[in-house]
Amino acid sequence: MANRELVILLAEDDEGHAYLVQQNLLDAGLTNQIVHVPDGQEALDYIHSTGNYQNRVPNGPVLILLDINMPRVDGLEVLRQLKANPNTIDIPVIMLTTTDDPREVLRCYELGCASYVTKPVEYERFVEAIRRLGLFLAIVQIPREDARRRSP
Repeated sequence: MANRELVILLAEDDEGHAYLVQQNLLDAGLTNQIVHVPDGQEALDYIHSTGNYQNRVPNGPVLILLDINMPRVDGLEVLRQLKANPNTIDIPVIMLTTTDDPREVLRCYELGCASYVTKPVEYERFVEAIRRLGLFLAIVQIPREDARRRSP
């Protein structure tokens, strides 16, 4: 079973997809807290404890499931900013998107994503992909968020 203190930050603008991801991760046996944000700016705010999350205290491991096509700040820019910052470079980011263009896949890996998962269009394949992702997340080891902060 996954480390229960691991927070999964789900950055997904499609409410239907977000619901299916959350439900199927739960169905896969995950008991972790899943925080859903509807766009890239909210994801950055959560990670940096700013905006609506200014009172959040980073105190455990966090992993990001990140869509590419989102309003305000897209997933590629979120990934770029996280990997350019020494305080957030080690946060694992799994791209979870319908985009299967090989150029986008390559670009995400070049920017530093840990993995790239394409959300299938067909419902049953989507459910199976998320179930498998849940099984992976149940065994992955991730460093604590507060341990990542480096002094300037």
